[in-house]
Amino acid sequence: MKSLRSLRALAATVSATALIAAVPSARAADYKVGFITSLVGPVSSLGIPYQKGIKAGQAYQSEIDGKKVQLIQLDDASDPSTAARNARKLIEEDKVDAIIGTAGSPGALAIAAVARESRTPLISIAHADLSGAEAEWVVTVPQPATLMISAVVDHMKQAGVHTLGYIGFSDAWGDQVYEALEKTTPQAGIKVVTNERYARGDASVAGQVLKIVSQRPDAVITGNSGTPGALPYLALADRGYKGKLYGTHALINPAFINVARSSVEGLLAPTGPVIVAEQLPEDNPIRKVAMAYRDAYQKANGAPAADAFSAYSFDAWLIFLDAAKRASATAEPGTPEFRVALHDAINSTKELVGTHAVYNFRPDTTYGTDERSRVVVRLEKGQWKLVP
Repeated sequence: MKSLRSLRALAATVSATALIAAVPSARAADYKVGFITSLVGPVSSLGIPYQKGIKAGQAYQSEIDGKKVQLIQLDDASDPSTAARNARKLIEEDKVDAIIGTAGSPGALAIAAVARESRTPLISIAHADLSGAEAEWVVTVPQPATLMISAVVDHMKQAGVHTLGYIGFSDAWGDQVYEALEKTTPQAGIKVVTNERYARGDASVAGQVLKIVSQRPDAVITGNSGTPGALPYLALADRGYKGKLYGTHALINPAFINVARSSVEGLLAPTGPVIVAEQLPEDNPIRKVAMAYRDAYQKANGAPAADAFSAYSFDAWLIFLDAAKRASATAEPGTPEFRVALHDAINSTKELVGTHAVYNFRPDTTYGTDERSRVVVRLEKGQWKLVP
């Protein structure tokens, strides 16, 4: 009997200890961030770097004034409808304070609709080019297409380019790049002679490239990203095209270089300063943060950073940390009031130095970057070199 009483006492002690231990665990995450990316499918060559960048962000800072930030990650498999379902789950079931995501513009736009409906801030790491009421709960970390395209158009003008071929994705990102070209090329005296498109999952663009080559443009620029972005350059090389090659900041990715190989030697593209951080002047404020990001990335992933996309999710993490600290002065995390306060704090971000930009957000635009967020680089033997 004494033995039985002892066992019961021990069991009660163990249960009480387990209960006490469970309470801090349940309350450990004073802030919750939902993170959606694409780990499989055609956008995964971007989605995987985004995942590594958010890990670097956690390694860099995982608390706000002693309160922990919990990250809940979901994979949308490169599917916009899955991205939207993930967003609903994170908001309705996990009660996140904000969402960071996702790897492609179509998915980001799908999440934006859910964010607006639920009044939950979205920090988009893909281009979500929205305006008016549709943009109210969204900020976009990547630089807008027009800002970046204007930089390479200036180089085209200096290089004597008069005719330009275009091929891009048949989606929102392809549209954004083409619209940016329409806005920036006329004043440079450049005529865009083609507007060819292809899907991210296509295996060939031979027909589209044949049409481009037949126009004999002085240069070709693409509106694509990741490994699917290599297809036009490979096809142009197969056709013996000898004109100048340009791209966008959506191509700054080792996976793209590994697939495109020698077909992109000499390619010029705009990008954020992080890619050439060590080549920046010592007094450039972005240099210091970019080098700290590289250290955090190495710590979190066991390898050096070599792409632009992971730095976008790192910057998104910095934007959340900065805004959440300010919002917590007026509301408690995990409440609708906090999400409103967080929304207001994000949209009043001032001179926040990141790896790609010095961010300034305001309610009338989803973008928060300026000319400080862009440089032009040339691909030389697999390495990006700063172009003066």
